[in-house]
Amino acid sequence: MFTVIARYSASPETADEVAALLPQLAAGSRTEPGNISYTITRDLERPEEFVIVEEYASAADFAAHRETEHFTQIGLGTIIPLLVERKVVTLTPAE
Repeated sequence: MFTVIARYSASPETADEVAALLPQLAAGSRTEPGNISYTITRDLERPEEFVIVEEYASAADFAAHRETEHFTQIGLGTIIPLLVERKVVTLTPAE
């Protein structure tokens, strides 16, 4: 398993737009062959903060995700330019 945790910080002005776009990105991502899960959360006290937890069968599946049309158009092309900060951490099981 390959886990990705992405922390997105939007501005107060763009937070609702990001919140509306993330489910579209998730819907496409959940249909990918190697995707196990894709969960979006929004901070209740700081609504401009989002945490996305993605699980893939392998690192190669995550790499393929980054090449999909929905990621390049919605993620890279629309959501990421609306962010103030973006941090992505990739994890594998410690066995």
